[in-house]
Order: sequence, then structure tokens, then C-alpha cells
Amino acid sequence: MPAPSPKYARDPALVALGNAVRQLRKARGISQEELAHRSQVDRSYMSSVERGVQNPGIMLVVAIAKGIGVSVAELASQADL
Repeated sequence: MPAPSPKYARDPALVALGNAVRQLRKARGISQEELAHRSQVDRSYMSSVERGVQNPGIMLVVAIAKGIGVSVAELASQADL
């Protein structure tokens, strides 16, 4: 399992982002493993993103949104960021 982002792990913004990723992914019937594949990251890293312990870079956020089939704006809106 990847090491958590030490400075920002469990930050409310990361937890909100992770929850939004999970909700949108599940609403579209995409498994975590499939989203990780589409986003070109390990499944355990995707799990860490969804739990709010990783601080993903903007390009990964773009890849995740694309993998889910939403815009970054829609993902951020769902996260209430």
C-alpha cells in the first residue's frame, strides 16, 4: 500500500475529493480496479485517493475525471471544493 501524503493526509478537501470520486465511480458502475486502470495508477493508490490519504496531482485528477467520464469541474463540484 502506498505511503500516505504526510502533510495533507485526511485533509477535509482530500476526503471530500475522495468521496466524490467514489460516488461518481459507483454511480457509473465502474469498479475501483477499472478506474485505476483507466487512470493508469495502481489500485491501492486509487484506494488511497478515495480514502483521502493521498494528495493527487492535477494531472492525476484530470485522468481520474476522464476515467469516470466527467469533467474536472464536475468532479470538483461533486466534492464541493
